[in-house]
Amino acid sequence: MPRPLIGITAYLEAARWGNWVREAVLSPPSYARAVEKAGGIPVLIPPMNLGGIGDYVRTLSGLILAGGCELDPALYGAAREERVDEPQPHRDRFELALARAAVQEGLPLLAVARGMHVLNVAQGGSLIPWLPDEVGHDRHSAAGRTHLVQISVSSRLGKAVGDHIEVTAPHHQAVKRLGTGLLAVAWADDQIVEGVELQGHPFGVGVQWHPERGDGNRLAEALVEAAGR
Repeated sequence: MPRPLIGITAYLEAARWGNWVREAVLSPPSYARAVEKAGGIPVLIPPMNLGGIGDYVRTLSGLILAGGCELDPALYGAAREERVDEPQPHRDRFELALARAAVQEGLPLLAVARGMHVLNVAQGGSLIPWLPDEVGHDRHSAAGRTHLVQISVSSRLGKAVGDHIEVTAPHHQAVKRLGTGLLAVAWADDQIVEGVELQGHPFGVGVQWHPERGDGNRLAEALVEAAGR
């Protein structure tokens, strides 16, 4: 039986190798390794050719909306936040359209960090543009600092990783208003949403942290298993 093809969203920007500086499709190898280890075949998806999105969702067996820079706040009706990196409009447009198509097609998907924000905004939700101002501390944004996440045991996420997990996931933004069809299933101790799921979807899970960087591979395995069905 063929192994399921798992698409992974990627950067499109200048990169240097050897004596060349060229525009390149870039992705941290941890995503591809997690998919390979789980039994899938990773396929990088560059943020270009909006007209090809329908072909992607019809051809792929599953999708990872990968991490990256923050979404443009204008996409959810908020003011520009000067403390975050400049947005990447080409990637925002492509991934929002890809997320909507994947949801409509029922394509199994795992949304990681920025990917969870993309999924939420694609479903009509909004984000907190600068989290430290909202919660009054920097525990979410401090590099290398861990925090505990509580998870609903009845959720797909809980069945994959358990009722709690300790994560390292620096982020300056977070879910504010949940998008249509999304349910919060994981929370930090300050009640910031750390995990979401699409109701009535074959497999639609979003997490604020980076499971592909950890020792376990349970979420990638759950995605590949759902994709194989």
